[in-house]
This record gives sequence, C-alpha cells and structure tokens, in this order.
Amino acid sequence: MGSEEEKKVFDEEAASSLVKELRASFVNGKTRSFDWRVSQLKSMLKMIDKHETEIVAALRDDLSKPEHESTIYEIAMLRNSITLALKEIKHWIKPEKAIFFFQTVKTSLTTFPSSGEIVSEPLGVVLIISAWNYPFLLSLDPVVGAIAAGNALVLKPSEIAPATSSLLAKLVGEYMDFSSIRVVEGAVTETSALLEQKWDKIFYTGNGRVGRIVMAAAAKHLTPVLLELGGKSPVVVDSGINLQVSVRRIIAGKWGCNNGQACISPDYIITTKDYAPKLIDTLRNELEKFYGKNPLESKDFSRIVNSNHFTRLTKLLDEDKVSGKIVHGGERDKTNLKIAPTILLDVPRDSLIMSEEIFGPLLPILTVDKIEDSFGIINSGTKPLAAYLFTNNKKLRQQFVMNVSAGGLVVNDTTLHLAVHTLPFGGVGESGMGAYHGKFSFDAFSHKKAVLYRSFLGDAAVRYPPYTRGKLRLMKVLITGSIFSIICGLLGWSKV
Repeated sequence: MGSEEEKKVFDEEAASSLVKELRASFVNGKTRSFDWRVSQLKSMLKMIDKHETEIVAALRDDLSKPEHESTIYEIAMLRNSITLALKEIKHWIKPEKAIFFFQTVKTSLTTFPSSGEIVSEPLGVVLIISAWNYPFLLSLDPVVGAIAAGNALVLKPSEIAPATSSLLAKLVGEYMDFSSIRVVEGAVTETSALLEQKWDKIFYTGNGRVGRIVMAAAAKHLTPVLLELGGKSPVVVDSGINLQVSVRRIIAGKWGCNNGQACISPDYIITTKDYAPKLIDTLRNELEKFYGKNPLESKDFSRIVNSNHFTRLTKLLDEDKVSGKIVHGGERDKTNLKIAPTILLDVPRDSLIMSEEIFGPLLPILTVDKIEDSFGIINSGTKPLAAYLFTNNKKLRQQFVMNVSAGGLVVNDTTLHLAVHTLPFGGVGESGMGAYHGKFSFDAFSHKKAVLYRSFLGDAAVRYPPYTRGKLRLMKVLITGSIFSIICGLLGWSKV
C-alpha cells in the first residue's frame, strides 16, 4: 500500500477491502504453512542484508540517528530476532504433548484413559501499529512474531518517521508476500480507518493516550490487544558502587538510546542527599568524555524528532519551578532540533517534568534521606515500563525486586533486558499489557488450543442419570484426581 494514489484514497472502504483480501489469504491456509513462514522470514533477512545502507540513511533523515545506534539497536537486533525465529520455529509450532502420567501437562484420572496436547494456532489477520523512535526495529520486530505464528498482517508505520515509513512500504512490497503482508502508510485518517476494522489482534507501540484509543476501538469487536506503552522509568543509585561504570551505563541508556527518546530510557534518578554531588560530578565528567565540551555539535546522539517535541521539552525546562534546577547542560539549538544532555537536581515532584514521561535528553535527580525511601516514590506513580537499580547491597536488591512493580527490572545496568530473548518484554498497568521478544513474540500472535483425546474405553455409568447418592460420592472423589480418594469412595468411606 505504498503508492501515492493508494495513500490518498485510503479510507474505511479501502481498509475493509484490504482486510477481506488478507482474510481470504489466511482462510485458504497459505500462511499456516511451515514453508511459507520460513520463506517470509528468510526474505525479511535478505531485505535487511541488501538494504542496510538505505535503512541507516532513512533513520538519519528521520532522527539524525548515528550509524552506530542504527546498526546495533535497530538492524542487528532485528536480524537477531529473525535468526532466532528461523532456528526455533520448528520447536515453537510443535504441539505440546500431554500423555497420561508421562508429561509436563498431565491429564487426570477423571478423564482416564486419555491424552492431550496444546496446539499453537495463528490468530488470523493482525494489525501492527508502530512507533517513530525506533521506526525500523519496532515496525518489523513484531512482524517476525506474527509471521512465525502463521498470521496475515497489516503494518502501519509511524508518519512521524516518514523516510523510514516510505522505505518500509517499498521494501516490504518488494520482498514479502503481498497477498498476506501489507504496509499502510499515512497518519490519523489512515490509522482510524484501520481501527474501524475487525482484527484478530492489534499490536500497538506508542503512548498511553493513543493506547486508550486503540483499546476502545478494539473493544467494539472484542479484539485482543498488546500495548507497548511507556512511563517514567526510574533509576535508583545506591552508594558504595563502581560509580564510573554505573554512570556510563546510565548515559548509554539515556542519551545513547536515541537521545532519551526511548520507552525504556531512564526518566529520572533517585539517590541520597549525601551521594548526589558525587553522582552529578561523575555524570558531568563522563558526558564531556562522550559528547565533548559542546555537545550540540556532537554527531553521536540523535536530534529531537520534530519541532512539536522540541517545544514540549522546552516547556518542561522553562517551567518557573524547574528552570533554576539545571545543574548541567540546558543548551538548545532550535534550528537543528538539538537539546544538550541536561541534568536537574531536586525538581518539585508536582512539576510538569515529573508528571509525564520526558522522552528526551532531560534527566532529573531526586534526593532522599535513605535509599529505601526511593521505593515509595516509585510506587506512588503509575507502574513504569522499566526500573533500574545500581547497588552492591544484596538486601536492597531483594527489596527492589519484591517491592517495585514495573514491566521489567535491571540491576546494575539499564535497558539491556531488551536484548535478552528469553525474557518477556512488556509493560504492566499503564505502561502496557502483553509481552513479546523471542518465543514470547510467537506466543503473542498464537492461540494455545487445548485438545483432549479419549478412547471409547472406560465409559463410566457414574456420569449419567439416574443420579444416586453413590454416584455423587464417586464423582466427587473422581474430580479430585486422587487415587487414595477414589479407593475410599469405592469402599464407601468418603462423605457426601
């Protein structure tokens, strides 16, 4: 759906027609084929390998993203997802067998003799709505799971990253199966037209405001959703740590990930009053090593995506009760949409910068008397997508894991859990619902169908009328599945 003509006329009627085409392709069984799934994943891999230079260029056009970030955090991570899926897909699609007494998922005495299995089947036709901050990775990573699970799909890239959106439409059209995989470009009109349709699942990455719109649209058709949202991801910094290493990892997660424009970017730091000066000095020193004395001239971090977001971030900095709290940075270049790495100390908790996800290069530091007090601050807000702790204290680490609710936790680093395919990546509460990555992506786009196989042997009269007290007694012990209870019931020792 990448041509100019199609984009101009894409409305509810066009969206409905598109879904019908894709559903016809799904119903004929094409996407369920193992060979189709593998061929599409291999085509995607080929697409990346042959067009890496164009992908890097598009990301530079949209975000001034450094080649290092584009190559590692978008292209390489997607390549890893595809490679893993190709390696594991045979195992993923294989039914989980359940044979009486000899398997993990056991059948019971109640259904004896029987066996069962759990079959992963594709949901059908799914919609994937992507985000602008990692417009290549966050568009195609969910597609990997949807294809591996055997679905037909529509991908709607973000219009805020137009160069990447256009390139995705072009490349997917060239390399992927047009009868089952489509890209629809556009903005609110096109997204609204898509949301009016009945899907078998909607996967949305973005903010909570639009997430609510997606969920409301899905509710009309009882469509399940997977929402990857965000939130204010905190970093708790304890004393007695390797501060230089800790600060470098915080910088890498904050400014080294799209200049703070990432859903799991550190949003604010909490440390003790005594430790804050040392932390700030180390942050200053390491930031200068990474980005120089004039960071606005550095080519090693991304620009703010557009003028609207630049204005939004400027408003956060210019609030009266915040503007005097800057202890490092604050420089701005409106023409080039650049804001220097900025650190603020003890901003008021009721300020704008602490009431919404920052999604930019600003990093407030809050101070507490005792580091344990940080848990109350975190839990007083909405649940974040990620939370980070730097400590050598085993007890504090255990308290953090037990008491802080977030989509994911990392101890002594930031953002790296995103790269571990054996960990689910997803939110909780207002930071999202559902999870993906690795097999979790396959599961996200699959239905786990329970299948029970029974023999004609072992048909028990106790199930059928006329009902008696004896039958009731025996049925009660059969339902428990306990051999001892069944023996007692047969002997008449159990009470009704």
